[in-house]
Amino acid sequence: MKVLAVSDIESPSLYDYFSPEKVEGVELIVGCGDLRMEYLEFLVTMMNVPLIYIHGNHDDHFRREPEGCICIDDDVFEYKGLRFVGLGGSIRYKEGKYMFTEREMRSRIRKLWWKIRRHKGFDVLVTHSPARHINDFDNVTHRGFECFNELLDRYKPKFFLHGHIHRNYGARIPQVFEHDGTTIINATDYCIFDIAEPDSEKIETAAD
Repeated sequence: MKVLAVSDIESPSLYDYFSPEKVEGVELIVGCGDLRMEYLEFLVTMMNVPLIYIHGNHDDHFRREPEGCICIDDDVFEYKGLRFVGLGGSIRYKEGKYMFTEREMRSRIRKLWWKIRRHKGFDVLVTHSPARHINDFDNVTHRGFECFNELLDRYKPKFFLHGHIHRNYGARIPQVFEHDGTTIINATDYCIFDIAEPDSEKIETAAD
């Protein structure tokens, strides 16, 4: 299944210069946070495929659920046999609805335990923040969560999608990264990938 992941940046290629050919074959859109409601609604309308999303640390402005979109924060969502776990927000560096301490994020994960068990694990972890020490930064604003590493180690998902770390923050920030059997994708701007065959997936990034 071909998936479009988006986060943080409203891509001119998908918004101002949208054409069906650019997203041909995409069956699912995954929003990883910090995107306007109008942008998510535009994508789901123009592409006419399901859009699932979690919140970013700057999404306090959301007045309602974007029309036609499904929030999977603190939930396990299944689509065509693939299981997605959603955990939005960033590390708390100031007061905000979608900012959490490490302890608070661990508590959210504990509350998801029964749903994950009922689904016998999950295939894709969808977050806004990265995991600690995996392409994050030491400053508190862009520090990843330690508990995400524990999720990756325990459940070995096929993919881990996140945003928050803009790739123009540093020349060596990869968009696609392999970690212990999991493909980690920084969805900032956009990334198109095939999740049906994780050992030989074709990945198209915003730079292609």
